[in-house]
Amino acid sequence: MSASSGKPGFWDNLIPLKGGLSGVQLAGWTPGPPARSGLGCRILADQMVEVAPSIRLAADVYVPKAPGRYPAIVSFAAYSKELQAAGAPTGNNETGSPPVFTDRGYAHVIVARRGMGRSGGEDAVYLNDTDVEDHARVIQWAAAQPWCDGQVVLFGTSYYGLTQPQVARLRPPALKGFFANEMCTDFFRHIAMFGGAPQPDFFALWMGANFTPLQFRLHVPPLLRALASHIINSPLKRLWWPQLKKRMARIMKAFQRQVPTRQTRERFAGLMLDGKTRATSVLPAGPSGALGDIEVPFVVVQNAGYLNLHQFGAYDLFENAGTPRDQRWLIIGPAAYDLPVYAWQLEALAFFDHLVYGANNGYAAQARVRYWTEGVRDYRSAPDWPLPGSAPLRLYLASSGPDRATHRLEPTPGEAGTNRWAAVPLGAILPAGFDEVESQRLTFEMPVEEEMELTGPVTVSLSFSCNEIDSHVVARTGLVSADGGYRILSMGTMRPACRRIDAARATATEIALDIDRPEPLVPGEPVTLRFSLTPQPVVLKPGERLRLDIASRTDLLRSDVSHGHAQFDMQVPPYYARNTLHYGPDSYVELRRAASGAIA
Repeated sequence: MSASSGKPGFWDNLIPLKGGLSGVQLAGWTPGPPARSGLGCRILADQMVEVAPSIRLAADVYVPKAPGRYPAIVSFAAYSKELQAAGAPTGNNETGSPPVFTDRGYAHVIVARRGMGRSGGEDAVYLNDTDVEDHARVIQWAAAQPWCDGQVVLFGTSYYGLTQPQVARLRPPALKGFFANEMCTDFFRHIAMFGGAPQPDFFALWMGANFTPLQFRLHVPPLLRALASHIINSPLKRLWWPQLKKRMARIMKAFQRQVPTRQTRERFAGLMLDGKTRATSVLPAGPSGALGDIEVPFVVVQNAGYLNLHQFGAYDLFENAGTPRDQRWLIIGPAAYDLPVYAWQLEALAFFDHLVYGANNGYAAQARVRYWTEGVRDYRSAPDWPLPGSAPLRLYLASSGPDRATHRLEPTPGEAGTNRWAAVPLGAILPAGFDEVESQRLTFEMPVEEEMELTGPVTVSLSFSCNEIDSHVVARTGLVSADGGYRILSMGTMRPACRRIDAARATATEIALDIDRPEPLVPGEPVTLRFSLTPQPVVLKPGERLRLDIASRTDLLRSDVSHGHAQFDMQVPPYYARNTLHYGPDSYVELRRAASGAIA
């Protein structure tokens, strides 16, 4: 088959692809009947899309077997497209399962950007403006194909989600809406320098997994992909995926040992060594601050299990997009980590059926905000975010004595005083038994005396000092059950030297830190630190305890992917130091308490 013939190849379609559905699919509802169903799947492999003179991008197009013109779902990223349909449990397999979409009456177009695989052009920095313009051209190309009815929507997770608001700002005429899962809007503060510190752990993993010479030259014939899909997407996945998930941390470390291309390694050096400010960062700024340019309807999904990636972009988009308020939806899902990312396909299809087929399936009646609630393990809903009628619940930190004691969360400021914790760099040399003489965290708890729902932004304020010129602070909230079990809720982090607040970039959910102008600490002199934690709605019940932990390293407080949390280690703090918390009116955690009866 000619790479751009637009006709299905015999061998490419000899074995039909087997679709996959796994993970969370619907946010607490059951849609009405689908607009179309039972249409099958065939592939048009390696369709070449001209985006500039002599530059064509490679796209795999999956269409229903039944002849006709269908809306197109476009997924665009920097990743290889070769294993997207096979169901392989790889970190870049985030486009969904093509047969799931084609069976419901959609063409699924998966595109690799310039320089990746069979796409022409040069590999360049991620998420750049040229990629965005190419994305818009792909949308218009898809709309003009004989298998498309002229309507295009977008779907995907992570990178495939980040690109959606970018291109929606350009308003390509054929674009009717998008469904983005786990995304960022400010690439500098959400990815490159989260909390004021670079992220070598994440970037080394991400680059080693996705941008090695093998990934750039990989080509898997569609017939092999189809064979793989029948194995990987079989019922046996229920057996092997839990075992693989338990070993995921080791697998990720193995990816960090892979050697990316030289150009990728140069980008890593630029990010870690030079990209300390917005002006010097190699990453583009991202669409934050210009989201008002977006007009089309959208659904954005936030995974509550993320810390230093995909943590606040969904809230920024929902709050600041130019889309009419009754045409945007926010879903806060449970903490989940599954590969491939087959989650939310049925929710997206219900949205798309409503949007492009005009199906009366109940989507228009869905609340603007639906959120998974720990404690009751169910979805609740609200007309907006933060929840209308919710009230701040400020709990002040109070000492119970020695640093190692479990301290208190109180409704009013307590007595003046201090507690201290040791800040020890990740991987630093320590004698055996160090933790017996120095505590590396402080813990605070509040017994729950009446049932309450805490849903909304989470802020920590600390009166803080250090005997060094900088350090790092990580905060975590959690739920301690009546039987002593623990469930992580929210996390946040900041570099004290970046304590200035960038009010122009802040949202109702995120305190944006001014990372461009660090101000070194004066050793021993208290300053006020304010930063945001990732929201996790929860219902607390009598007999449980709300816990707050404070430390200086992410590895001391984070969870991991085996428990559904994608929380990467950070190379912090920068120095051995002693950090001090000063009690009083400036040291508290602030949550939002939902109004009784205001939720469904």
